[in-house]
Order: sequence, then structure tokens, then C-alpha cells
Amino acid sequence: MARLNRLRVYPVKGLNGIDLEVADVLEGGTVAHDREFALFDADADVFNGKRSVRVHTLDTEYDPTAGVLTVETPDGEGRQFDLTADRETAESWFSEFFDADLSLERDTSLGFVDRREMGPSVVSTATLEAVASWFDEMTVEGARRRIRANIEVSGVDPFWEDRFVGADAPAFEIGTVRFEGVTPCGRCVVPQRDPDTGEPIGEFQSQFVRKREVTFPEWADADAFDHYYSLMILTRVLEDDRGKTLCVDDPVETV
Repeated sequence: MARLNRLRVYPVKGLNGIDLEVADVLEGGTVAHDREFALFDADADVFNGKRSVRVHTLDTEYDPTAGVLTVETPDGEGRQFDLTADRETAESWFSEFFDADLSLERDTSLGFVDRREMGPSVVSTATLEAVASWFDEMTVEGARRRIRANIEVSGVDPFWEDRFVGADAPAFEIGTVRFEGVTPCGRCVVPQRDPDTGEPIGEFQSQFVRKREVTFPEWADADAFDHYYSLMILTRVLEDDRGKTLCVDDPVETV
């Protein structure tokens, strides 16, 4: 049976994700705590893994109840920051670490997702297993950390999520929350990098594209995909279902 296998959010955009058992869908249509915080440079541009490979070298944890971010550097330096009461201290530390003038902003209504008119990202466990099998250097957990989806569905075929984008695509429900697919997610430079070290896999994109093309499901709408360097989908939660709660092990049904 298809079910919600994993619910993962990324409290500080670009840093490590955390797994939740339960999470609300915000009124903005995203999952609570996802990209709730983000670093911005002096030009008001987001500062993340696309901007600096050093982002991958930080090991972070976040406690959403206490609002505390724990950071460990490659040298073993550990720090804790209260992002609710004292973001300024965290700003100073990150600015020094990255040698940049950074501010740490917060948005509790929507988060700093890339496409602010859309909602959670969705992938299947089987898709992650398939992608991991394409590269000797990659594990399933490594694929999960590279792809950075919010919602992972088990009990379905690889690339199950592709069926929900394109002409006449169906919707799906997780528990009582209905999702509509909006678009496939074109990938950036981040998936080719080791999530701990930032070291890239050689010829990652070309190999990914070859494998994606030969495994592209016949029941998916190819016209919905601009290119094969795409994986997972971005969705929209219907307005009537915002404010509802998602729980790990919720059943998933196509509607």
C-alpha cells in the first residue's frame, strides 16, 4: 500500500534537513518549518549550496520546538544558536565562516522556497533507490540528501510522481490532504555533490540524463518535461486543505 514514508523539512535553506513524524500544511501551502530561515547576502540574494560548496561541509541539526540550531564545522567546532530569540549571533557566525556579509531572515507563513507559488516537493522511495543505483558513489540516503524532497512515498513504482504532471494528470491525497502536481523539478548543481564534503561525481549530469531518458516511464507525459535533468515534482495543496496535518504512515491514494 502506498503511504507517506518520510516527511523531511529544511529549516535553514541550504542546510541539513530534519525528519518529522507530524507537520502542518501552512496557509501559504508549504510544510511547516520548511525553509523557515534563509541566509541572504548584502545584495539580498539567497546564500546556499548553489553559491558556496562550503555549505555542504557543515553538519547541522534543528530543534523546531526550542528553535535551536546546532552547527558543527569540519574542524569539529560546535555551536548552538537560538534562532527565535537571537538570530544576530547566528548571522555573525555564518558571516565569519563564509567570509561574507550575511543576514538570517525568517518567514513562518510560507518559508523561503524557490517557487513561492507552489507547495511541497514529492518523490518516491523507489525513485531514490533507482537513482542511487546509477552511481557507484551514491547510497539511497545519499540520494535522499541530494534530492532534498519534503515528501517521500513508499509502496509505489520508481518515478511514480511523474504521473501527476502534464495534461489530464490526476491528483493524489495523503491522508485528507489533496495535492496537485504542478511541474517537474529541474535540478541544479547540488545533486552531483557529496552532501557531506561537496565533492562532485564526475560527469554526473550527462550520466543522470542518459539514465533518466532510458528509464522514463511510458505512462508519464513527456511534454510536461523540458529536459531529462529533472527529478521529483513540485505540487500545490488545495486551499481548503491548508491548515491540515500530514503524518508519517498516512495512506496515499490517486484521485
